[in-house]
Amino acid sequence: MKTPFVYLVLALTIAATVATSAVAQNAPTAESRIVRSQDRPATDAALDESLARDWGLQAEEWARYRRLMQGPLGVYSPNLDPLTALGIEARTDQERRRYAELQVQAEARRAEKLLAYQRAYDIAWKRLHPTLQPVVLAGASGSNVASGASSRLAVFVKAECPPCEQRVKQLQAAGTAFDLYMVGSRQDDTRIRQWAAQVGIDPAKVRTRTITLNHDAGRWLSIGVQGELPAVVREVNGQWLRQ
Repeated sequence: MKTPFVYLVLALTIAATVATSAVAQNAPTAESRIVRSQDRPATDAALDESLARDWGLQAEEWARYRRLMQGPLGVYSPNLDPLTALGIEARTDQERRRYAELQVQAEARRAEKLLAYQRAYDIAWKRLHPTLQPVVLAGASGSNVASGASSRLAVFVKAECPPCEQRVKQLQAAGTAFDLYMVGSRQDDTRIRQWAAQVGIDPAKVRTRTITLNHDAGRWLSIGVQGELPAVVREVNGQWLRQ
Protein backbone atom coordinates (compact mmCIF):
# COMPACT_ATOMS: atom_id res chain seq x y z
CA MET A 1 0.00 0.00 0.00
CA LYS A 2 1.37 3.39 -1.03
CA THR A 3 1.71 6.03 1.62
CA PRO A 4 0.44 9.63 1.19
CA PHE A 5 4.07 10.67 0.86
CA VAL A 6 4.47 8.46 -2.23
CA TYR A 7 1.33 9.94 -3.81
CA LEU A 8 2.64 13.44 -3.16
CA VAL A 9 5.95 12.65 -4.84
CA LEU A 10 4.17 11.19 -7.86
CA ALA A 11 1.92 14.24 -8.17
CA LEU A 12 4.87 16.62 -8.00
CA THR A 13 6.74 14.59 -10.62
CA ILE A 14 3.80 14.67 -13.05
CA ALA A 15 3.31 18.42 -12.53
CA ALA A 16 7.00 19.07 -13.21
CA THR A 17 6.85 16.99 -16.39
CA VAL A 18 3.80 18.89 -17.68
CA ALA A 19 5.41 22.25 -16.91
CA THR A 20 8.62 21.26 -18.67
CA SER A 21 6.64 20.12 -21.72
CA ALA A 22 4.73 23.41 -21.85
CA VAL A 23 7.94 25.43 -21.70
CA ALA A 24 9.45 23.31 -24.45
CA GLN A 25 6.41 23.86 -26.66
CA ASN A 26 6.33 27.62 -26.08
CA ALA A 27 10.05 28.17 -26.55
CA PRO A 28 10.04 28.05 -30.39
CA THR A 29 7.08 30.47 -30.47
CA ALA A 30 8.87 33.01 -28.31
CA GLU A 31 12.03 32.56 -30.33
CA SER A 32 10.13 33.01 -33.60
CA ARG A 33 8.63 36.25 -32.27
CA ILE A 34 12.13 37.54 -31.54
CA VAL A 35 13.32 36.56 -35.02
CA ARG A 36 10.31 38.23 -36.66
CA SER A 37 10.91 41.36 -34.61
CA GLN A 38 14.53 41.41 -35.70
CA ASP A 39 13.60 40.86 -39.35
CA ARG A 40 11.02 43.67 -39.49
CA PRO A 41 13.48 46.60 -39.81
CA ALA A 42 15.23 44.81 -42.68
CA THR A 43 11.87 44.18 -44.38
CA ASP A 44 10.83 47.83 -43.95
CA ALA A 45 14.15 49.02 -45.35
CA ALA A 46 13.79 46.76 -48.39
CA LEU A 47 10.25 48.05 -48.99
CA ASP A 48 11.38 51.69 -48.71
CA GLU A 49 14.21 51.03 -51.14
CA SER A 50 11.78 49.48 -53.62
CA LEU A 51 9.31 52.38 -53.33
CA ALA A 52 12.09 54.94 -53.74
CA ARG A 53 13.30 53.16 -56.87
CA ASP A 54 9.76 53.20 -58.32
CA TRP A 55 9.78 57.02 -58.11
CA GLY A 56 13.38 57.42 -59.29
CA LEU A 57 14.53 58.55 -55.84
CA GLN A 58 17.47 57.74 -53.62
CA ALA A 59 16.88 56.16 -50.21
CA GLU A 60 17.68 59.39 -48.38
CA GLU A 61 15.22 61.29 -50.57
CA TRP A 62 12.49 58.79 -49.73
CA ALA A 63 13.31 59.13 -46.04
CA ARG A 64 13.02 62.93 -46.32
CA TYR A 65 9.65 62.57 -48.08
CA ARG A 66 8.36 60.44 -45.21
CA ARG A 67 9.58 63.00 -42.67
CA LEU A 68 7.93 65.83 -44.60
CA MET A 69 4.59 63.99 -44.69
CA GLN A 70 4.73 63.58 -40.92
CA GLY A 71 4.92 67.35 -40.52
CA PRO A 72 2.72 70.32 -41.55
CA LEU A 73 2.89 69.42 -45.26
CA GLY A 74 1.28 66.07 -44.57
CA VAL A 75 -1.43 67.71 -42.48
CA TYR A 76 -2.37 70.26 -45.14
CA SER A 77 -1.88 67.92 -48.12
CA PRO A 78 -2.06 64.30 -46.92
CA ASN A 79 -2.27 62.73 -50.39
CA LEU A 80 0.76 64.32 -52.03
CA ASP A 81 2.93 62.04 -54.13
CA PRO A 82 6.66 61.95 -53.29
CA LEU A 83 7.83 64.07 -56.23
CA THR A 84 5.32 66.85 -55.61
CA ALA A 85 6.08 66.90 -51.89
CA LEU A 86 9.84 67.02 -52.41
CA GLY A 87 9.47 69.60 -55.18
CA ILE A 88 7.38 71.90 -53.00
CA GLU A 89 9.89 71.60 -50.17
CA ALA A 90 12.98 71.73 -52.43
CA ARG A 91 15.97 73.34 -50.73
CA THR A 92 17.64 74.56 -53.93
CA ASP A 93 16.68 75.44 -57.50
CA GLN A 94 18.62 72.39 -58.66
CA GLU A 95 16.51 70.11 -56.45
CA ARG A 96 13.31 71.75 -57.69
CA ARG A 97 14.29 71.20 -61.33
CA ARG A 98 15.24 67.58 -60.64
CA TYR A 99 11.89 66.74 -59.05
CA ALA A 100 9.98 68.60 -61.77
CA GLU A 101 11.77 66.59 -64.47
CA LEU A 102 11.16 63.31 -62.63
CA GLN A 103 7.48 64.14 -62.29
CA VAL A 104 7.11 65.02 -65.97
CA GLN A 105 8.69 61.68 -66.88
CA ALA A 106 6.45 59.80 -64.42
CA GLU A 107 3.31 61.54 -65.70
CA ALA A 108 4.27 60.81 -69.31
CA ARG A 109 4.67 57.09 -68.52
CA ARG A 110 1.38 57.06 -66.64
CA ALA A 111 -0.47 58.84 -69.46
CA GLU A 112 0.93 56.40 -72.02
CA LYS A 113 -0.30 53.44 -69.97
CA LEU A 114 -3.70 55.00 -69.38
CA LEU A 115 -4.24 55.80 -73.04
CA ALA A 116 -3.14 52.31 -74.08
CA TYR A 117 -5.65 50.81 -71.68
CA GLN A 118 -8.34 53.26 -72.80
CA ARG A 119 -7.88 52.06 -76.39
CA ALA A 120 -8.26 48.44 -75.25
CA TYR A 121 -11.28 49.45 -73.17
CA ASP A 122 -12.90 51.19 -76.16
CA ILE A 123 -12.45 48.12 -78.36
CA ALA A 124 -13.98 45.89 -75.69
CA TRP A 125 -16.84 48.34 -75.18
CA LYS A 126 -17.73 48.41 -78.88
CA ARG A 127 -17.68 44.63 -78.99
CA LEU A 128 -19.71 44.03 -75.83
CA HIS A 129 -22.01 47.08 -75.73
CA PRO A 130 -22.22 48.57 -79.23
CA THR A 131 -25.47 50.43 -78.51
CA LEU A 132 -24.34 52.16 -75.30
CA GLN A 133 -22.33 55.36 -75.02
CA PRO A 134 -18.79 54.72 -73.80
CA VAL A 135 -17.38 56.50 -70.78
CA VAL A 136 -13.78 57.66 -70.67
CA LEU A 137 -11.85 56.01 -67.86
CA ALA A 138 -10.82 58.26 -64.98
CA GLY A 139 -7.47 59.81 -65.80
CA ALA A 140 -7.44 58.61 -69.40
CA SER A 141 -9.22 61.49 -71.13
CA GLY A 142 -7.38 62.97 -74.07
CA SER A 143 -8.12 66.42 -72.65
CA ASN A 144 -5.80 66.01 -69.66
CA VAL A 145 -7.49 68.83 -67.79
CA ALA A 146 -5.47 68.29 -64.65
CA SER A 147 -2.18 68.74 -66.49
CA GLY A 148 -3.35 71.55 -68.74
CA ALA A 149 -2.29 69.76 -71.90
CA SER A 150 -5.16 70.70 -74.21
CA SER A 151 -6.99 73.75 -75.55
CA ARG A 152 -10.29 71.84 -75.84
CA LEU A 153 -13.19 73.12 -73.81
CA ALA A 154 -13.82 71.33 -70.54
CA VAL A 155 -17.41 71.42 -69.31
CA PHE A 156 -18.09 70.64 -65.64
CA VAL A 157 -21.65 69.68 -64.75
CA LYS A 158 -23.61 67.91 -62.03
CA ALA A 159 -26.87 65.98 -61.80
CA GLU A 160 -30.18 67.77 -61.18
CA CYS A 161 -28.82 71.02 -62.60
CA PRO A 162 -31.09 72.54 -65.29
CA PRO A 163 -28.52 75.25 -66.18
CA CYS A 164 -25.96 72.46 -66.75
CA GLU A 165 -28.31 70.68 -69.14
CA GLN A 166 -29.09 73.88 -71.02
CA ARG A 167 -25.41 74.81 -71.43
CA VAL A 168 -24.48 71.38 -72.78
CA LYS A 169 -27.38 71.49 -75.25
CA GLN A 170 -26.19 74.91 -76.49
CA LEU A 171 -22.62 73.70 -76.98
CA GLN A 172 -23.71 70.59 -78.85
CA ALA A 173 -26.09 72.56 -81.07
CA ALA A 174 -23.22 74.90 -81.96
CA GLY A 175 -21.08 71.92 -83.02
CA THR A 176 -18.52 72.58 -80.29
CA ALA A 177 -16.10 69.81 -79.33
CA PHE A 178 -15.72 69.47 -75.57
CA ASP A 179 -14.86 67.14 -72.72
CA LEU A 180 -17.69 66.78 -70.23
CA TYR A 181 -16.84 66.10 -66.59
CA MET A 182 -19.60 65.08 -64.21
CA VAL A 183 -18.98 66.22 -60.65
CA GLY A 184 -20.36 63.80 -58.07
CA SER A 185 -20.69 60.85 -60.47
CA ARG A 186 -19.14 58.51 -57.88
CA GLN A 187 -17.35 56.71 -60.72
CA ASP A 188 -20.74 55.29 -61.78
CA ASP A 189 -20.78 54.83 -65.58
CA THR A 190 -24.55 54.27 -65.63
CA ARG A 191 -25.13 57.56 -63.83
CA ILE A 192 -23.21 59.61 -66.38
CA ARG A 193 -24.66 57.74 -69.39
CA GLN A 194 -28.20 58.33 -68.15
CA TRP A 195 -27.47 62.02 -67.69
CA ALA A 196 -26.03 62.25 -71.21
CA ALA A 197 -29.08 60.52 -72.66
CA GLN A 198 -31.40 62.81 -70.70
CA VAL A 199 -29.65 65.88 -72.06
CA GLY A 200 -29.69 64.49 -75.59
CA ILE A 201 -25.96 64.12 -76.24
CA ASP A 202 -25.52 62.51 -79.65
CA PRO A 203 -23.99 59.00 -79.26
CA ALA A 204 -22.24 59.43 -82.63
CA LYS A 205 -20.34 62.43 -81.28
CA VAL A 206 -19.31 60.40 -78.26
CA ARG A 207 -18.06 57.55 -80.43
CA THR A 208 -15.95 59.96 -82.50
CA ARG A 209 -14.80 61.74 -79.32
CA THR A 210 -16.14 65.08 -80.48
CA ILE A 211 -17.70 64.94 -77.03
CA THR A 212 -16.19 62.81 -74.28
CA LEU A 213 -17.96 61.71 -71.10
CA ASN A 214 -15.74 61.68 -68.02
CA HIS A 215 -15.96 61.24 -64.29
CA ASP A 216 -14.72 64.40 -62.58
CA ALA A 217 -12.47 62.47 -60.13
CA GLY A 218 -11.40 65.69 -58.39
CA ARG A 219 -10.48 67.70 -61.50
CA TRP A 220 -12.94 70.51 -60.77
CA LEU A 221 -11.18 71.27 -57.51
CA SER A 222 -7.72 70.76 -58.98
CA ILE A 223 -7.98 73.46 -61.66
CA GLY A 224 -8.90 76.13 -59.11
CA VAL A 225 -11.78 77.80 -60.96
CA GLN A 226 -14.30 79.54 -58.69
CA GLY A 227 -18.07 79.76 -59.01
CA GLU A 228 -21.08 77.55 -59.54
CA LEU A 229 -21.70 74.83 -62.10
CA PRO A 230 -21.99 74.57 -65.02
CA ALA A 231 -18.48 75.73 -65.79
CA VAL A 232 -17.15 75.93 -69.34
CA VAL A 233 -13.40 76.46 -69.11
CA ARG A 234 -10.37 76.57 -71.35
CA GLU A 235 -6.66 76.82 -70.61
CA VAL A 236 -5.23 80.24 -71.45
CA ASN A 237 -1.52 80.84 -70.85
CA GLY A 238 -1.35 78.09 -68.27
CA GLN A 239 -4.47 79.16 -66.41
CA TRP A 240 -7.98 77.74 -66.65
CA LEU A 241 -10.57 80.44 -67.35
CA ARG A 242 -14.32 80.43 -67.76
CA GLN A 243 -15.54 80.92 -71.31
